[in-house]
Amino acid sequence: MRKRSFLTLAAAAAALTLPAVAPASAASGAVLTTGGVGGTPVAVGEVLTAQLASGTAATFYSSATGTSGVSCTASTFTATVTDNPAAPGTATESVTAHTFDSSSCSSSVVGVLGINAITIDNLPYTATVDSAGTLTVTPPAGSSIQTTVSLRTLLGTVTCVYRASSLTGKADNTDNSIAFTNQQFTKVSGSSLCFNNGYFTAKYAPVTASGSPVYVN
Repeated sequence: MRKRSFLTLAAAAAALTLPAVAPASAASGAVLTTGGVGGTPVAVGEVLTAQLASGTAATFYSSATGTSGVSCTASTFTATVTDNPAAPGTATESVTAHTFDSSSCSSSVVGVLGINAITIDNLPYTATVDSAGTLTVTPPAGSSIQTTVSLRTLLGTVTCVYRASSLTGKADNTDNSIAFTNQQFTKVSGSSLCFNNGYFTAKYAPVTASGSPVYVN
C-alpha cells in the first residue's frame, strides 16, 4: 500500500514538472489578432478601420522640418485583410479607402484661402505588415500612390497632384496605432502655389476590426 502510494505521488509530481505539449494540430498565433497579443486571429475578409489618433492631425508639409502646407484633423482609412498567416510572418491588406474631411483642413501656404478636397487616387493599394510592426503600402502594378489636392486661392481653384512609389509606416501595440512620418511625395502637376515636395505625417489609432483593437504579433 505504501509502495503504491509512493509511486502514485511520484507520478503526479513528475507530471507537474513536465512541460505541457500542445497537440500537433494546434495552430500558431496569427500576425494580426484581436483581444490582445496572441489573441483571436483576424479573419481574412475582415475590414480594418481607423481614424486619426485623438488630438493629432495629418500634415502634408513642403519640407520634412517645416510647417508650411496642409493640415487636417479628420481622416479615416479602411482596409480589408487578404492574408493573415501564423506569426512570425507578414499579413496583407487591401486599402480600399483613405479619406480626408476637407472641412477639417487648413493651409499655411501664402495665397491659399482653403482646401476644397484631398483625394487619394489609384486605389486599392496593397499594405503589408510584418511581425516587427513594419507597414508598407504599395500601389497597383504600373501605378503610383497619388494624392490630388484642390486648393481655393485668390485666383480660383488650383489643383496639385503628388505621387510616391510607396509608403512606410510603423504599427504599435501600445495604442493599436499605425504611424507615418515624413513620407515624401513629389509634385507631378500644379501651379507655383503647389510646393515641389510634400511630406506626409499622420498617426491613426486605434486600428480596429469589428470594433475591437488590432494587435500585431
